[in-house]
Amino acid sequence: MWKTSFDQFDNLSHHTQKGIDFLERYGHFIRDRCAIEVEYAAKLRRLVKSYQPKEPKKKEEEEDYKYSPCRAFKMELNEVNDQAGQREVIAENLQATVLRELNILVKDFKEDRKKYLQEGIRLRAALAGQIGNLERARKAYEKAFREAERAVENYQRADADLNLSRAEVEKQRMNMTLKTQQSEEAKTEYANQLQKTNDMQTLHYHTSMPEVFQHLQELDEKRIKNMRNYMIKSVEIERAVAPIIAQCLDGIEKAANEINEKEDTLLVIERYKSGFQPPGDFPFEDLSVAKTYDSNSQLSQPAMQPIHNHLTVKGTVSGGKIKKRVGLFGIFSSNKKLIEVCIALKNNVPGYGDGAKEDCSDLPPNQRKKRLQQKLDEIQAKIQQETAARDGLMKMKGVYEQNPALGDPMSIEGQLNQSSNKLDKLGAELAKFQGYLEEAMRAGVSLSSPSQVQRKPTSNGSATRPLSSRRSSHSGGEESLSRSASDSSVSNANTNQPVHKKSAPGTPQPSHGSTNSPESGLGESRTSLPGSGGEEYYVDEIDAQPPLGTCRALYPFDATSEGSIPMYDGEELYMIELDQGDGWTRVRRISQPIEGFVPTSYIECHLYNT
Repeated sequence: MWKTSFDQFDNLSHHTQKGIDFLERYGHFIRDRCAIEVEYAAKLRRLVKSYQPKEPKKKEEEEDYKYSPCRAFKMELNEVNDQAGQREVIAENLQATVLRELNILVKDFKEDRKKYLQEGIRLRAALAGQIGNLERARKAYEKAFREAERAVENYQRADADLNLSRAEVEKQRMNMTLKTQQSEEAKTEYANQLQKTNDMQTLHYHTSMPEVFQHLQELDEKRIKNMRNYMIKSVEIERAVAPIIAQCLDGIEKAANEINEKEDTLLVIERYKSGFQPPGDFPFEDLSVAKTYDSNSQLSQPAMQPIHNHLTVKGTVSGGKIKKRVGLFGIFSSNKKLIEVCIALKNNVPGYGDGAKEDCSDLPPNQRKKRLQQKLDEIQAKIQQETAARDGLMKMKGVYEQNPALGDPMSIEGQLNQSSNKLDKLGAELAKFQGYLEEAMRAGVSLSSPSQVQRKPTSNGSATRPLSSRRSSHSGGEESLSRSASDSSVSNANTNQPVHKKSAPGTPQPSHGSTNSPESGLGESRTSLPGSGGEEYYVDEIDAQPPLGTCRALYPFDATSEGSIPMYDGEELYMIELDQGDGWTRVRRISQPIEGFVPTSYIECHLYNT
């Protein structure tokens, strides 16, 4: 017990101060931990917010979130956000139940310690004062006793001396009596102070100071006990949210287990499946057929030479450039307007592109059926909603007829008529889109027929030259460029034969032919290439317009009109000029410096960001 350490008041005072300082430091630890928990929760919330998927603006973006990894990641973000909330709960509870009480306790400990130490200091000062009084009384008694002894010796000496008078002897006797009396008084005072000091010292060391030490001991024990309780309470606070955090982790694990690669693969197939049949085999091109060249065929060589030069120097600094089309169709006068139209097409702005075709005939067969089915589902949902509303109006009308006080039945008639009209319109729209869907189903069946992907032989017994061979003939070098005009005429005859291919949107009228004619004043020369089917291409060595983007052929196209070029399914081309409203887009081959027009509905455009 601390009361046994009666001589360690200063050390115990220092120990209690260190204990309170340590408890206060633990409070600072709790405070800093709360700040870290709050900051951690805030950073988790910012992390979740920065990676939270944005609201889809297009239907295609909504389909992106149907894949299982996207759904799982979204669930994980929600769970992490919940974990951030639990960290905030930990911080709030630590501040409310630990930090606040601890600060109050530290303040009380400091006040109690100060009070007990002041009491101990007062008791020590009182004992020291009493001991000082005792020492002074003892010194006074010792002095008086010495003086009394000297007075007795003087009196005895005077009384024995016969030479002294009786008066002098009497004087020495009186002095002896006085000093003896003073000595007795000092002795009595000393005895009193001694008794008082002994009593106070006994009380000090056995009662007063032990009480002070007991209070200090209880204060320190209370501090230690509360330190333990606060640590346990901190653990309990965190342990209380541990099941919720464990549930969050279980949710993340469950979301991860729900990721299914096979299901996502089927979704991708369903989303991008076009419904087209694979193309047939390319026919064999027999090059051993005898080609006769007369002397007049050499006259076409100079006309073809600029193309050859253009092909050989393309890509160099001095390479020939192709002149851009300016105001070709007379609808738009600047590329700025064309870019606005293309951006509108890209963003599915109503009134442009796909939005104008309600039968979705511009989409691939499978995508068309999917889009029509979605439209039918929407119409049926609207019909169910409107039917429920009409039934509610009918019930309300019946109630009004039974109890006219509730309302006028005729006031419902107008709403019933409107509901009936809406249902009639929705029914007509449903029948119309059902017809579109049946048509799309029949078109899909016809596409699966083998005869649709086979090419008919031409009149001379050879198959029509495929697009790939046409492309090779365009870049065939000197031999291809030096072929005679008679060979070109044979190729034209072959190209004009009917070819059965995949179903594609209707081809627009070739209004570009007359516009691109030499009489249009554009100053462009066109040259027919061997094996090109009579198509004419822009081959001027003037400044070439930089491409606006790229495009991909959705359907094969055989150039049958002036100024157009053929393309095969899936071919990548540069997009030079946008559709100016006539249904044609000017493109350039990537591997060859050949430009021409293709139907806009046959290609998928991808604009450059710039």
